[in-house]
Amino acid sequence: MASSRQDYIAPWWTYWLHNFPHLNFNFQAVDNTFKPEDASYQQALVLLACVSALGLGLSLLVLSAYLTCLCCCRREEDEEVKRPDTCCVTWTAVITGLVICSAVGVGFYGNSETNDGVYQLTYSIYNANHTLGGIGSLVGNSLGSMQVGLKEHLDRLDEIFSPRGDYTQTLRFMQQMADNIIQQMTAMPDTRKVQVDLAAIADQTAFIEYYRWLTYLLLLILDLVICLLACLGLAKQSRWLFAVIMVCGVLTLIMSWVSLGAGTATAVGTSDFCVSPDKFIVNQTKDSLSADIVHYYLYCSQSLPNPFQQSLTVFQRSLTTMQIQVQGLLQFSLPVFPTAEKDLLGIQRLLNSSEFNLHQLTASLDCRSLHKDYLEALLGVCYDGVEGLLYLCLFSLLAACAFCALLCAVPRAWTLIAIRDRDYDDMDEEDPFNPSRRISAYNPGRAQVHSFCSYSSSMGSQTSLQPPLQATSSTPEYMNQSMLFERNPRYENVPLIGSGSPPPSLYPQTFRNIFTQHEDHLPVHD
Repeated sequence: MASSRQDYIAPWWTYWLHNFPHLNFNFQAVDNTFKPEDASYQQALVLLACVSALGLGLSLLVLSAYLTCLCCCRREEDEEVKRPDTCCVTWTAVITGLVICSAVGVGFYGNSETNDGVYQLTYSIYNANHTLGGIGSLVGNSLGSMQVGLKEHLDRLDEIFSPRGDYTQTLRFMQQMADNIIQQMTAMPDTRKVQVDLAAIADQTAFIEYYRWLTYLLLLILDLVICLLACLGLAKQSRWLFAVIMVCGVLTLIMSWVSLGAGTATAVGTSDFCVSPDKFIVNQTKDSLSADIVHYYLYCSQSLPNPFQQSLTVFQRSLTTMQIQVQGLLQFSLPVFPTAEKDLLGIQRLLNSSEFNLHQLTASLDCRSLHKDYLEALLGVCYDGVEGLLYLCLFSLLAACAFCALLCAVPRAWTLIAIRDRDYDDMDEEDPFNPSRRISAYNPGRAQVHSFCSYSSSMGSQTSLQPPLQATSSTPEYMNQSMLFERNPRYENVPLIGSGSPPPSLYPQTFRNIFTQHEDHLPVHD
């Protein structure tokens, strides 16, 4: 029967997940048929979810070993290196940030796809539930009309037509037709129990899906916030930001592995259902519906007979026969029994209403409506739903690996900050390579520093020792050279004597020797 289906084919990823090993707690193979009420099958799904717990334990073990080595087995640092190498930490943070952002994008897509699939599932279930409710209402109205309304009219007419045996015989015949209708309607399957089950399934599914979607949304936002804090921490080199990242990173790491386990178990269980959904539905409805009715709605094939065709045919023929009988009584009995007109017209209105209900019931019992809802539910949960769960599992795996690397990089960055602060504290204030001294050298308080050339002496005149001005060039040669090296020539093109240089009287012997040496080399002109 299942091999003849052409309207639904399970996607390839459901077969891939369906072939995952199913083992119970004793590590014995379990049938991978979807049986959520079976204890062994439940153990298999729990064991699949526990695989992520193994990954979480391994991640925490690696992280603990790395932190232990970083704290206890730190290598000796070279004292001559004043600036530690941060290239590895920087690139680790950059790559980790890119991986986290990519994982978050995948997670948003997977969360949206899963939500769309589950919404389509619940929407189809509610539609099917509404159809079943309509069928039950139509059957109940028809039974009520035949059992109560028609019986009351026939009892009163039996009293009125008691003098005429042929008329009472017609009334008994109409009662037999009504009994046939009651018998066929009673044989109809009771859809109220199925309707209650579908309503409970839809409500519970919508409730679980809402909190699943909200949990993943908060987890995705938390990942983005931690990634942003990591960028700020590296830029600001703030220790309190690194502390927040460590606490939130460990929490997110645990949540990522937990979500990976839950997503994997859910995806495998859903795939087991999607591979053979018909078999599961037949097993679930065998107590309330017959197999031919279930197959009729699951496959909706022209080769399958309509299981309600006989009941609907009897209903239609009985109504037609009763309509003919009522028309004859209205035509021949009213001249003799005018008081019977009210009851005969009441029966006619009741039969017209029942015929209208029959047409609605025929349309509702047709397989195309429920089969369409069934296919849409399968496509929603098996295509969009399982695909979204796979993307969410990929997000959880990428996020777990990225945060594990980030938690290894943050303590290293903390150590580098400590090394930098220690090196700055150990610098001598007179060290020309000290950044604070370099800053003060580039921004001197010139109003408070007295130049050696600013001192003047009472001995001698400064203007008498000024050298003659050269007219060959307006800019001295040394000034042009200084400008080439982008230095400020403001103080270099000012003559020492003109700017208040110390008088020769401070060092008389030295200046006398200098002038004497220059006079010996001066050319003699005749």
